[in-house]
Amino acid sequence: MTTGAPTSAYSPRPRRFRPRRLLPLGIAVWLVLEIWLLTVVAGAAGGFTVFLLLLAAFVCGAVVIKRAGRRAFQNLNEALQRGGAPSSRRGGNGLMMLGGLLLMIPGMISDVVGLLLLIPPVQRAVGRYTERTVDRRLREAAPGTLGEAFQQARIRRPDGKVVQGEVIRDEPTEPPSEQRPPLTR
Repeated sequence: MTTGAPTSAYSPRPRRFRPRRLLPLGIAVWLVLEIWLLTVVAGAAGGFTVFLLLLAAFVCGAVVIKRAGRRAFQNLNEALQRGGAPSSRRGGNGLMMLGGLLLMIPGMISDVVGLLLLIPPVQRAVGRYTERTVDRRLREAAPGTLGEAFQQARIRRPDGKVVQGEVIRDEPTEPPSEQRPPLTR
């Protein structure tokens, strides 16, 4: 069945977001570097020393997450109830939780990054950068509400083309004339 709309022979593939393409490669490189660094440190200081370092980092990370976790989730919950972004006065709790999580992940590189995130000037710099990036992305986003996003329909054809449409519900104006009996046990 044809609709009379002209179709082109060339069908470009939808472009993927660049970090999404590079994320698996970045994770693989990070894991290889972590293992390599652990073996180098274990060769220089001994395996038991590396084990104690990893255990100490895990315990410190758990303490940091416990201290900052409740405050971060409380700050986020208050911000969501207000309908805005978390306040920058107390916004370092999320970065402290991320730092604690990175401390809990076994590895030297993640421990160094986690310790850096626990330093207040680094937290402020990363927080400002993140806030600017999120604000810019929100301004570039298409207008509309989240509810409107669920009204969009996408159909992928076998040739890779995406047909976009909108869901329109045709609801009856009058209730059905038949009354159904109540459900009983």
